[in-house]
Amino acid sequence: MGEKEKTLDYSKPKYYYNRELSWVAFNNRVLGEARDKTIPLFERLKFLSITASNLDEFFMVRVASLKDMVNAGYTKTDIAGLTPQQQLEQVSKATHELVNTQYSTYNRSLLPLLSQNGLRVIERHEELTQSDCDFVDRYFQDEVYPVLTPMAVDSSRPFPLIRNKSLNLGALVSRKDEKGPIKKRLFQKKSGVSGKELEFVTVQVPSVIPRIVQLPEEEDGIKRVILLEQIIERNMGKLFLKYNIECVFPFRIMRNADLSIEEEEAEDLLKEIEKQLKKRQWGQVIRLEVEEGINDKLLDIIKKELEIDDSDIYTIPGPLDLTFLMKMYGLPGFEKLKNKPYIPQQCSMISPDANIFDEIRDHDILLHHPYESFTPVVDFIKQASKDPDVLAIKQTLYRVSGNSPIIAALAQAAENGKQVSVLVELKARFDEENNIVWAKKLEKAGCHVIYGLVGLKTHCKITLVVRREEEGIRRYVHLGTGNYNDATAKLYTDLGLLTCNEAIGEDATAVFNMLSGYSEPLGWNHLALAPLWLKDKFLYLISREKENALNGRPARIVAKMNSLCDQDIIQALYEAAAAGVKIQLIVRGICCLRTGVEGTNDNIEVRSIVGNFLEHARIFYFENAGDDDIYMASADWMPRNLERRVEILFPVLNPELKKNVWHIIEVQLMDTQKAQLLQPDGTYEKIDKRGKAIVNAQEQFCNEYTKEASKKAVDVQQMRTFKPEYKQTE
Repeated sequence: MGEKEKTLDYSKPKYYYNRELSWVAFNNRVLGEARDKTIPLFERLKFLSITASNLDEFFMVRVASLKDMVNAGYTKTDIAGLTPQQQLEQVSKATHELVNTQYSTYNRSLLPLLSQNGLRVIERHEELTQSDCDFVDRYFQDEVYPVLTPMAVDSSRPFPLIRNKSLNLGALVSRKDEKGPIKKRLFQKKSGVSGKELEFVTVQVPSVIPRIVQLPEEEDGIKRVILLEQIIERNMGKLFLKYNIECVFPFRIMRNADLSIEEEEAEDLLKEIEKQLKKRQWGQVIRLEVEEGINDKLLDIIKKELEIDDSDIYTIPGPLDLTFLMKMYGLPGFEKLKNKPYIPQQCSMISPDANIFDEIRDHDILLHHPYESFTPVVDFIKQASKDPDVLAIKQTLYRVSGNSPIIAALAQAAENGKQVSVLVELKARFDEENNIVWAKKLEKAGCHVIYGLVGLKTHCKITLVVRREEEGIRRYVHLGTGNYNDATAKLYTDLGLLTCNEAIGEDATAVFNMLSGYSEPLGWNHLALAPLWLKDKFLYLISREKENALNGRPARIVAKMNSLCDQDIIQALYEAAAAGVKIQLIVRGICCLRTGVEGTNDNIEVRSIVGNFLEHARIFYFENAGDDDIYMASADWMPRNLERRVEILFPVLNPELKKNVWHIIEVQLMDTQKAQLLQPDGTYEKIDKRGKAIVNAQEQFCNEYTKEASKKAVDVQQMRTFKPEYKQTE
């Protein structure tokens, strides 16, 4: 086995999947939830909406990046051996197929089911009754008309800026002194309007008005809704009074939204990012969505002005931008068609109304969100802000909620005279504006704010509270796999650790000294940081399992993450598997590793879990010849996490907490409902349930964490007996 392993070169492209195509496959798995007839109808709407939102971001960032490479003449291949141009071609084909499946799901499955269950979507304004017409016309006049800005294009009025992701109505119009009735949509596609002198006009569908408009209920009690763009289309003539409206069609564009920031040359990073954000609306157009049947002349005008190729045009057989379905999910009266909402439980390791510092001093605390409430994390900051014995609070913030209680607590702490240092990552994609607002608020309150590091994103989630106690200064630390965001903590599965372990506290101080200054510690006790040490740590841990397997000792790796695409890590996993290490990977999204690779003896299994909550935690288990190590981290196994971001890997030291984390892994490995296995051909297949217990990991955790369940309770007394050895390690 060892000799065969040496003869195989696992760096070859044939052993890897393309990252972008793997992402499309992931979004198809999300789409599979929208197509699953066993899922409540409104939950299926939600999943379809998520696929549309995911696709938008994918185009704005990943496809945009590929286009930039092609435009720059970049021809270097990726780990799968594809040039940027080849990737674009394959991604275009895959995303067109994805969009077709989205709308097939919407039109053929979800719309009829909605109608059967008491909610009718009026697809065209021509379907309205006279009383409905009266209602929507009044609504247009009172609520919509004052907000609209109709835009004509002629020699004195150039083609207007079409904003990124905005929904617009494009129309061809003719002057009313020309004879001829307004053409009906059915006959407008080809030459029905070609005999007149036509002008292009457009109007943006305002995002400040709800896109879903509820019509008066009919006697049968069925609720009916119509989309805002249909109401505007019906009333287009009121916006261009001197013109006949010859045809109207909606269109929507996606622009390159990947910011190009010259950090080295920026005197003020905050101002530089604010300047770049304004350019996001002017980025290159990379996708155009138009309604099926659009008039050819109208499409030609839009194509020419936006300078877009046919391959980047998506003809949509239905309403553009399916993210509106998330708003439809919120319509009242359809609770029976949704999952029963889960209420995060109080952490069983924290006594109600307890002082959080007393609890942490007594024992380390593991938090599992959203099954357990995020409140202890918020309370940790709140109590620190008011506690007279707390001297300093230091925290990293990547993404926070719109009305963040953590931001308020940090500001209060500064106003209470505490030393507050906050690293606000201004480069958190699509949260830049939000983070700029928070950074300014914190500065105004008296906090010392760091705007991230030049050339790196600070993605780690760490909080340090320094407190004066009878025994002297004590450091309390929170480390997490997810953001300090109380809103997403109800939707994303993440893990957090609260500890006052002296060695971890010392490491935490070193982390913040690195972030605020330039000092690097000589060594670390327990933490490992990217971009300098983390990748080497992972490669060492994988190679240790490989050596154990070669020497006949127990060797196993179980790793849970969002994405896996780092070539060095994947190559190390192949080599470990070839040596006999059993490897089980739980990868929600992108996975560039292949299964069934020659020489690995089927020792690698990859599963993806897509469920009601977004799987976001990162857990890494190494058997270590029976003396197992369990780590949690903010990082995935991706080059950006390991080489271009500040990330933290932290160990689970307490034996009882290790049992808890292992239980989480174990349940996910037993999932037969939401897990899908990666096949050697790159497809994912549902688990064969024959002879297996029916396990839905997320549902099981919900049941385990409810107040009625006792088997998940932690034996705190056992934890109190654990005293970690304090040692310095390189």
